[in-house]
Amino acid sequence: MKAIILSAGQGRRLMPLTSNMAKCCLTLHGKSILEWQLSQIAKCDIDEVIVVTGFAYEMVDAIVDRVKGIKVRTLHNPMYAHTDNLGTCWEARAEMDGPFVLMNGDTLFEAAVLQRLLDMEKSFSITLATNAKPHFDLDDMKVITDGDRLLKVSKQLEISLVSAESIGLMVFDERGAEAFTGKLEEMMDKSDALKLWYLSAIDQLASEGLAGVCPIDGLSWCEVDDAADFAAAADVVESWVG
Repeated sequence: MKAIILSAGQGRRLMPLTSNMAKCCLTLHGKSILEWQLSQIAKCDIDEVIVVTGFAYEMVDAIVDRVKGIKVRTLHNPMYAHTDNLGTCWEARAEMDGPFVLMNGDTLFEAAVLQRLLDMEKSFSITLATNAKPHFDLDDMKVITDGDRLLKVSKQLEISLVSAESIGLMVFDERGAEAFTGKLEEMMDKSDALKLWYLSAIDQLASEGLAGVCPIDGLSWCEVDDAADFAAAADVVESWVG
């Protein structure tokens, strides 16, 4: 199984920390966000990792060059400054040639989260890891579900219908990979393609009955969008040490 990490973004909401480095290079307890991700991925049933780079890609390359214990390489997205993450996924579409895991470059998770997603008996070709919580804010990537079927995923959903949030980690089987890359090609032809998130493609595929969810409630994870998240993430990863 291959894993693809979307790490092309600068992380402007973390400025000035990210003035000269990609968000995934920020350090928590002596390790970069990317290294924390790779250390947990290495404990799971993943054979190879592709890190899609963009802003300050040389720094990401340097991190990858020193990583041990897992097969990992980078793929540069030259369009990173002009596109959102739909374009970054499109740049990596050739790597989506079979079952794979896709994750955001700012999602941190303990190995148990990814392994639960991999081990789950799946009824759908695309399965999103989701986390339930009592309250949602505007920036949450919210989901509406029917049992384990994903109906909608978007930041703009009616809160009363929302059941959980997508944590930015998902797995595709072969059919799901083919459907996703086909949808990427279709959406990249649209005039607003450079402004779209890849989850807008997942939302469309969910409407075709191809997507489901894997709850990871109770397991340890976090995302790093802003300074408050970054501070909180330090406490989260500290619990994984050792």
